[in-house]
Amino acid sequence: MENNNELKTGTTTIGIVCKDGIILAADKRATSGNFIVNKHIDKIYSVSDTMALTMAGTVSDAQLLTRLITAEIKLKDIRTNKRTTVTEAANLLAGMVYQNIRKMSMIPGVSHFVLGGSDDTGFYLFDLFADGSITKVEDYISSGSGSVMAYGVLETLYKKDMTMDQGVKLVVQAVNAALQRDSASGGGIDVMTITSEGIKRVVAEKLEGRVHIQN
Repeated sequence: MENNNELKTGTTTIGIVCKDGIILAADKRATSGNFIVNKHIDKIYSVSDTMALTMAGTVSDAQLLTRLITAEIKLKDIRTNKRTTVTEAANLLAGMVYQNIRKMSMIPGVSHFVLGGSDDTGFYLFDLFADGSITKVEDYISSGSGSVMAYGVLETLYKKDMTMDQGVKLVVQAVNAALQRDSASGGGIDVMTITSEGIKRVVAEKLEGRVHIQN
């Protein structure tokens, strides 16, 4: 994640679909070119009681859009007197991203989100690309400069209908791969689960090296 106006997405974020829910993961480093601006920034945020997202791109735009979609979901719930579905939230955010990247600005408003959540119809994972396009993800997705390394792990070890415990261990391995080889990823790792019981942060490690999950 960039903390200035450069058109880059130096970060590693991951979302995977498991048997009983969604798992989101991200590193914790924010960079400005080759300079590490913040070693312990949060890149996973809850936007409702049942939905959360990972962010990559220009920090100011990503944070603003996260606050806006959180407010829009609350307003929609109140106006319609029912909970916003994950698909509706994803389409709302995709529209915001589309408008943001096309506005005239001295600073490119680049933002890439991975949105996961649950509603009455099931669990969903969406890739919201920086141009405003939206893709429903059936298995896994990774974004940012560290995604190349993360995808190598995900392609090799991901299995359909993984348990949440298996999924947590997998995303930790995938982010670890990026931490070891991508200079724009680091600072540790956050992992958040989305299940029928709600949203829970299950890993929150601040470090520069490898993260280990006990068996």
